[in-house]
Amino acid sequence: MNLLKSIFISSYMMLLMVIAVYAGWMLYHGADFLAWCGVLLTSGPVLVVIGRLMLFKNVARTSARFPLINILGAVGVGLSFWAYFEQTADVTALVLALSGWGCFLFYAYWFSSYGGRQSSAKFKVGCVLPNFSVKNAHGATITSAQLTDKPAILIFFRGNWCPLCMAQIKELVGRYREISALGVRVALISPQPHTNTEALAKQFSVAFEYITDEGCAAARALGIAQAHGLPMGMQMMGYASETVLPTVIITDRNGTVIWSHETDNYRIRPEPDLYLDVLRRQGIVPVVD
Repeated sequence: MNLLKSIFISSYMMLLMVIAVYAGWMLYHGADFLAWCGVLLTSGPVLVVIGRLMLFKNVARTSARFPLINILGAVGVGLSFWAYFEQTADVTALVLALSGWGCFLFYAYWFSSYGGRQSSAKFKVGCVLPNFSVKNAHGATITSAQLTDKPAILIFFRGNWCPLCMAQIKELVGRYREISALGVRVALISPQPHTNTEALAKQFSVAFEYITDEGCAAARALGIAQAHGLPMGMQMMGYASETVLPTVIITDRNGTVIWSHETDNYRIRPEPDLYLDVLRRQGIVPVVD
């Protein structure tokens, strides 16, 4: 199933661009206005949203199903349908509108979901984090015990290529002074190539732990590895097909897990305020009056 999703997302992005450009070209050349505006409504809005996510990397979460885009897509299909059956417009517009909206529904309801993801059985609240070894930004091997010898927020993210992951990291960087003052360690852990981890450390000049999980060893130890989780074709950029399911784990100074978040939708991520609230409720850091 993951392999199908990997192929789907890469194909869908290309299809979106082709449909939008072709619809614009048809409108420019005087084709049926309603029919081809309908086609644009099934591809343009989602293309704009995803393009913005990829370009600016400053949106860490979205709605689960994009209801507005869904409505616009349905309207677009309706316009193309009306134009074809009432105004004898080219059937190509209706086919492309149905294709654009249908693929969007697959994206929003099938691809984005992890299929009712269950909590990993390999780590649990109240238990010490399992043993694993990773590599820090300087190339030194460190253990899970070393990472969690003080209160820690462990962010497992897919890689620098993931715009939502990068936005999630930017949010934490924006709260660096507050988090650091509380004596909490933040570890950003990814199975990406180590050169990318080094680049991330240089990009954000804050004293977080920038960690490479070689071969998804830590992710496997925690039961959060995802086979074929990388969009097809990105292997050419040096990434491995196996990646990690976005996960947040918070531990106390003894390495005991006090909270975790295992999202079932890659576009849904918790906010930094929630991490700090957990630490305060558990008495790990002082409560702010």
